[in-house]
Amino acid sequence: MTATLPDRAARGAARGGLANIAGSALAGGTGVVVTWIVARTLGPELAGAFFAATAAFVLAGGLAKLGTNTGLVYWPARLRATGRSHLLGACLRTGIPPVVVLSVVLAAAMWAGAPAIARLTAGESAHVVADHAAGLRVLAVFIPLQALTDVLLTVTRGYRIMRPTVLLDRVLRSGLQLLAVSAAGVATLWLAASLPVFALAWAAPYLPVALLAGYAARRAYLSGLVEQRPGPASERRQLRRDFWVFTGPRAVAAVAQLALQRIDVLLVAALGGLAPAAVYAVAGRFVVLIQFANQGLSQSVQPRLAEALSTGDQVTAKQLYQTATGWLVLVTWPINLLVIAGAPYYLRLFGDGYVSGVPVVVVLAGAMLVATGCGMVDMVLAMAGRTSANLGNVLIALTVMIGLDVLLVPRWGALGAAAGLACAMVVNNLLPLAQVYRGTGLHPFGPGTRAAALLSVCCFGPLIFAPSAVVVAVPAFVAGAWLLRGRLMLRAFIPMRRTN
Repeated sequence: MTATLPDRAARGAARGGLANIAGSALAGGTGVVVTWIVARTLGPELAGAFFAATAAFVLAGGLAKLGTNTGLVYWPARLRATGRSHLLGACLRTGIPPVVVLSVVLAAAMWAGAPAIARLTAGESAHVVADHAAGLRVLAVFIPLQALTDVLLTVTRGYRIMRPTVLLDRVLRSGLQLLAVSAAGVATLWLAASLPVFALAWAAPYLPVALLAGYAARRAYLSGLVEQRPGPASERRQLRRDFWVFTGPRAVAAVAQLALQRIDVLLVAALGGLAPAAVYAVAGRFVVLIQFANQGLSQSVQPRLAEALSTGDQVTAKQLYQTATGWLVLVTWPINLLVIAGAPYYLRLFGDGYVSGVPVVVVLAGAMLVATGCGMVDMVLAMAGRTSANLGNVLIALTVMIGLDVLLVPRWGALGAAAGLACAMVVNNLLPLAQVYRGTGLHPFGPGTRAAALLSVCCFGPLIFAPSAVVVAVPAFVAGAWLLRGRLMLRAFIPMRRTN
């Protein structure tokens, strides 16, 4: 049996995407358990300080990566597609060293600035400032390892190899974090709860994962050595210029994107207090789970989409975008609707004080329905070479979020931050959606997307009013997905049979 190029691309994306989504589900699940342990063990104020510290850690690591999580996928894919594989080594040497240098600088800055950051985000909880600063300093030590891990795993994805990302980042790191944080939680039975200890337990897994990621990146690079000639120096200089012209705007956009996801916790802590920040972080944890699913599919689609767009193959690019969006909606819309229905019940597991986060869940879940319905639109815009437009969109969305947070958090607390993030997410998806359609003619609303959305709403929408109907919704959803498997392109997950 033979397959068209779009079908082969969809099958390749399905194989990598399925593994990534499975790994993302595991990482998201362990993340929820880690959040539960921290919330139950440290109490609202120290838990809020922990979530603020990890938000600062992730922001610093995102800044250190300089947008290479896009550039080191786009350029290797483009070089291979255009017959310039001999420049792959120069591409890696262009992208990796600046990340290492900047991550060390940011680690030193966070170490030195830890007391000031702690005082700024602790608000009226002055008694936790010392522990908060110590936790920030523990995390600062691991910023270079976090940045290096991410960039090395990006290198493997640039070679269409998804396994290291799944096994090392999703499975190993998340599993080690769960074990280490659980051990820290058990230790509190005999010793006083300590934020620095929990910070160390959460960050320490980056050390073994960074070493293994380096090994995986080296293997990927050696496997792609098809030509030994380095090419003329002028060609390498041009590549370096082109690499940073493309990646530079994405570096700022990546930090702004991370700020959209993380800075709201810091703003709630600074403007509303550490206890509301803990409520907001716990209530919004499901958003991270859905972002993991989006990221899992995006990372598998990204190199294939880059190759298709770089060679002008609009048919393959359109099918990849629409098919992947249908899969994303099929996975995430039921989760969104389930968390809306179940929020009053599962938030109690974190403690009675966290039930006040139910409106936060409802607002953010509504925004996530819009965001996932647009698919990985920001990645499509970047792979089309529009990184400057991507940057502008994210900065507009970030301005919307910060402006609304400053206005609403002092009055509404965590709900104000949720409103700010929800509006920012809508802006950050609808703007690039219009730009992608105008610039390339691509859009995510294919037959699979429409079928997945209708099936999800019909099966899980009623749960908002009758949560007990979940016993009917799940089998109805599975049966509907089977009946609509053609529209949803689920056959891409089935290995092809070869016949003579």
